[in-house]
Amino acid sequence: MKQFFKFVLASIVALIIMGVIFVIVIFAIIASSESTSSVVIDQNTVLQIQFNKPIAERTPENPFKSVPFLGLDQDNNIGLNDILASIKKAKTDSNIKGIFLDESDITPGEATSEEIRNALLDFKKSGKFIVAYSEIYTQGFYYLASVADKIYVNPKGIFLFHGFSSQITFLKGALDKLGIEAQIIKVGTYKSAVEPYFLTKMSDANRLQVNSYLGSLYGHFLTEISASRKINKDTLFNYANELRIRFPEDALKYKLVDGLKYKDEVLDELKDLSGIDNKDDLRTVSLIDYKNVESEKTDDADKDSKNRIAIVYASGEITGGEGDDNTIGSERISKALRTARLDNKVKAVVLRVNSPGGSSLASDVIWREVMLTKKAKPIIVSMGDYAASGGYYISCAADSIIAEPNTLTGSIGIFAVLPNMQKFFNDKLGVTFDGVKTGKYADLGDISRPLTPEERAILQTEVDHGYDDFTKAVATGRHKTQAYINSIGQGRVWTGEQAIQNGLVDRLGTIHDAVKMAAKMAKVKNYKLESYPEQKSILNKFGLDMSAQMKMHFVKSELGENYKYYEQIKGVTQMMRTPQARLPYNIEIN
Repeated sequence: MKQFFKFVLASIVALIIMGVIFVIVIFAIIASSESTSSVVIDQNTVLQIQFNKPIAERTPENPFKSVPFLGLDQDNNIGLNDILASIKKAKTDSNIKGIFLDESDITPGEATSEEIRNALLDFKKSGKFIVAYSEIYTQGFYYLASVADKIYVNPKGIFLFHGFSSQITFLKGALDKLGIEAQIIKVGTYKSAVEPYFLTKMSDANRLQVNSYLGSLYGHFLTEISASRKINKDTLFNYANELRIRFPEDALKYKLVDGLKYKDEVLDELKDLSGIDNKDDLRTVSLIDYKNVESEKTDDADKDSKNRIAIVYASGEITGGEGDDNTIGSERISKALRTARLDNKVKAVVLRVNSPGGSSLASDVIWREVMLTKKAKPIIVSMGDYAASGGYYISCAADSIIAEPNTLTGSIGIFAVLPNMQKFFNDKLGVTFDGVKTGKYADLGDISRPLTPEERAILQTEVDHGYDDFTKAVATGRHKTQAYINSIGQGRVWTGEQAIQNGLVDRLGTIHDAVKMAAKMAKVKNYKLESYPEQKSILNKFGLDMSAQMKMHFVKSELGENYKYYEQIKGVTQMMRTPQARLPYNIEIN
């Protein structure tokens, strides 16, 4: 009986707690909605841009952004779509006097930075000011800041200007110690995703391609800074190569910055520039708040028009099934393309791809929907930081492909990884296996033993077949011969600038350029933008996978910057399930 009453009491307490949580949730939604609708911009306001969270393609739907409760505020950041829209809106907003690029501890991806930088350059055409300040300038943040009219660094701060580097973590030694063999089946001389599992250093082919695309990225980086700061490109190269800039005063000496100032001094200058009395507080508005300010109709976008241009966002690794806002589920993206294709109001489609690739089967499923859409209405691909391997597979059938100069694309190749864990089980754990089978290949893929030569040949044939399908799809979509695609394929990674030269991309430009091209091909002048697929709000997460969200929040909090390695290890298990069409590895440029 005591146990019964304990159970009843525990149930009552749990219901009370859930009731309290529910009330908090409701008040959070109400408070959030009220704060969103009450954003008013005073005269002489400065738009403050600061990046301290990763930038997704779209701003997450989150009614709890002001409530740091159980990690539900983790999506309180702003997506690239609203960053670009806010900068564009500020250009013509008479209440916004200028932009303050404030110190940021997270640098967007290469192509994402390019989109934001181009938006800032366009903003400057208004005659309004841009001022940048930071205590620590990473090369990525300096690339954005280089467009500013005035760039300031803290007198005791840090200024990094040393060139680009890219490093790969090799796991073969660790696998050897564990008695695990990575059995590799691949097509593509440059398809290097599997190298960390069977090599201890970069292959010659991989070193060649990394030197090539890293050089292209760095060349563009220097070219743009050279144009903004009016410093010779070769001179900038020498500054970095000889590490001449070690202290803030060096950055000033070599004219990469305009002054050494503390933040209070910069804020005083911003008051002067925006017409605020020095005794008053500087009026600023953040991007996350400014995105909720109503704007007048700009360009050809018309919220009252019956015409629609659909933007289908495909962001993250490509997987089968539904996926979410951070992964490309073949079912979810296929449904979005199908919905846009069958909607008579939608006159054209922009497929925004930001993906390193993933499952080759899931990529083919999405490719099919792109092909069908192309037969019904114009479809333009806009590439983000990555549109490589499977990301290129789903892009190649479009009417036209637009990339940023520093987009990483190509990587046309297929691979599969199957672990042989026999020694691990036998020698490390003392575990053995035995069994029976009804066919010679009934246990093909069993990780408790190595592949036989015949089994390896079978898997190689399957991967070869996948590569043949991949190159055929690209050849058809790009109007090239399959032999030519094979010559520039083989898993090789290209930048957007390089892809223009080899025909994998049609032109360089932003997502806005892609929208304009789609409208032109559809012959519509007035239109409304419509985003697909529908975003999963935090309410979905709260109701459906709350425990998973909480677990992820705590893991991220505990691991911090090391969370990327956790994700990399998790990715290995995915690679071992199905043939993959993805980038050689997680590319990180320092």
